[in-house]
Amino acid sequence: MTTSRATADDLLRLDQQICFSLSAASRAFNGLYRVLLKDLGLTYPQYLVMLVLWEHGELPVKKVGEHLRLDSGTLSPLLKRLEAAGLVRRERSARDERSVEVRLTEKGVALRERALQVPRRIAAATGLGLDDILELRTRLDSLTAALDTAALEGAQDPEGLP
Repeated sequence: MTTSRATADDLLRLDQQICFSLSAASRAFNGLYRVLLKDLGLTYPQYLVMLVLWEHGELPVKKVGEHLRLDSGTLSPLLKRLEAAGLVRRERSARDERSVEVRLTEKGVALRERALQVPRRIAAATGLGLDDILELRTRLDSLTAALDTAALEGAQDPEGLP
């Protein structure tokens, strides 16, 4: 939809809102992940933490938060539950006592093998080919970067309207 052809009423239609489409897709993904992750004993946010640790190994809590775009108030309860499940261990850094390091336990490392089926099943559920999935992810990453920039700049109206 271009603003030059849209009426004022069109601009406020729910089905014209990209944010709603993204929100609905996110909720649908979360529902599917809930089903697929049940056998692993993980919630979707816990799965994201595990993905970061499987990829990067031991990390300071702050770095895990940066990868996931989460603040420590949101991340700490996730890490506590993963630690209670025996999947991760948190310890103060020997180099900097202000920093807490997170590392996988043997159980957390072993869970990776069982988790390999999750991305395959998600991809199959989308009905998209690999190239389409990669293109969509690239476009969403670009959209996220543009929105981050706009938020920092104060979201100026492109037509200069109040």
